[in-house]
Amino acid sequence: MDIDLPREWSALCALVFVLGMKHGFDADHLATIDGLTRFNARANPRLARLCGVLFSLGHGVVVVAIALVVSLVTAHWSAPQWLEASGAVVSVLFLTALGLANLHAVLTTAPDEVVRPVGIKGRWLGRLAESTHPLLIMTVGALFALSFDTVSQAALFAVTAEQFGGWQAAAALGVLFMLGMFATDGVNGLWISRLLRRSDATARVASRVMGVVVALLSLAVAALGVAKWTLPAVDAWSEGKELALGFAVVLTIALSFAVALRLARRPLRT
Repeated sequence: MDIDLPREWSALCALVFVLGMKHGFDADHLATIDGLTRFNARANPRLARLCGVLFSLGHGVVVVAIALVVSLVTAHWSAPQWLEASGAVVSVLFLTALGLANLHAVLTTAPDEVVRPVGIKGRWLGRLAESTHPLLIMTVGALFALSFDTVSQAALFAVTAEQFGGWQAAAALGVLFMLGMFATDGVNGLWISRLLRRSDATARVASRVMGVVVALLSLAVAALGVAKWTLPAVDAWSEGKELALGFAVVLTIALSFAVALRLARRPLRT
């Protein structure tokens, strides 16, 4: 987490919403929602379509709760330097691992199969990754929020919100972050459920489009993080551009989703 949050309320709200959208495109989110959607696709198609929304709801509730607790308990606390540095290290390591894993998945998936996104956290969930109840799916999302990167980000929201009125502003930022995740994780769940209803070449191409884009963007964001640590010129250039960079990532993946959805909507040829 290497973020300099704006000091103006409207810009801060816009950035937090975009960060929520960007967070929803995290490869771990994509992979887990993919697994939950696939598991429920046949037995409960309606629930399968809602897996992304339920996952982000559980995740977002924890983010809001953390922001509120930090705001109420530590009214005059400032985030230590090590918190931001450690969050950035964790983020770069995970993004690199996820980018390479998803690129490997695209390159090694059989030509007649749909590419499935690869995650890391989801492998620790065991049977919860096969949840068939809305509350259990929300629980999976909540567990994903109990990570260093997410907790430190929520704490940073709370600290920044102090100048805008305390816990009310912290709660508002947490909700905006959650709404951003709603937008992306919800669309992801719908997209996966659509792909599962067809197994033709178009669906396979669509899954590869998303797989390559997610992998390359993960590696690109990780590379930018390393460049900011090691090259003062890059760090100076990126200062104040957090909203633009976050929006660029979201826009790139959103356009890729649009292309993939268009491919998935193409009628089957007979």
